[in-house]
Amino acid sequence: MELINNIAKAHGGVSVFGGVGERTREGNDLYMEMKESGVINEQNIAESKVALVYGQMNEPPGARMRVGLTALTMAEYFRDVNEQDVLLFIDNIFRFVQAGSEVSALLGRMPSAVGYQPTLSTEMDATTVLSRGLAAKGIYPAVDPLDSTSTMLQPRIVGEQHYETAQSVKQTLQRYKELQDIIAILGLDELSEEDRLTVARARKIERFLSQPFFVAEVFTGSPGKYVGLAETIRGFKLILSGELDGLPEQAFYLVGNIDEATAKATNLETESKLNK
Repeated sequence: MELINNIAKAHGGVSVFGGVGERTREGNDLYMEMKESGVINEQNIAESKVALVYGQMNEPPGARMRVGLTALTMAEYFRDVNEQDVLLFIDNIFRFVQAGSEVSALLGRMPSAVGYQPTLSTEMDATTVLSRGLAAKGIYPAVDPLDSTSTMLQPRIVGEQHYETAQSVKQTLQRYKELQDIIAILGLDELSEEDRLTVARARKIERFLSQPFFVAEVFTGSPGKYVGLAETIRGFKLILSGELDGLPEQAFYLVGNIDEATAKATNLETESKLNK
């Protein structure tokens, strides 16, 4: 819902949600949550920048698979006819893949690995993977940057600076992941100076990836934050370069741009001195 809200308010776009194999209860719960958070406005439908398409789980596999394609067609309409930015959600992708596998089997096509349809790789441009581990740490959105993928993360599409920064962030997080077993057994002190720096920067990156949600304002009381692409890249470049090595990692948690993290670090230092 946070992504839907940001696409509508920050980009003037719309979102399309395709519920593949959803239960009736799940669809109703999502609709009610969107109403409560203001994403859907029943009093003024023109302000509701989201379209919902559902295919129930008791439907035949062909109908369930078509829900995803129907949502895609609707998204293409908003993009090509209305000339709007569009964010397309398919929930969940496993049920879409499962329906496609059933249809593929009925058509007698040779399956690919794990029994999935041979056309699967051409149907998925990007995958966003949510991590229970990140959620347990209180980091939201709990998107795993290592397991999530996108075919559009290429220099010719996003630019050299964006691509190189994203790759450096992933490399730092991957190295941190590799070191976690050693840290758990031997502790940080047994790591080399270079690895300790990598761990410190990775933990700051992990927390900087958190974001206060607009749609959660009614629950948390904290205002939502939206950070543009250029500011996001600048923030990660500063962390990776080592310019912010002296700041505590908690300063990067649930802030907007990197300037807010710096200001938060100053406030934390002031509070620490006062408490002494």
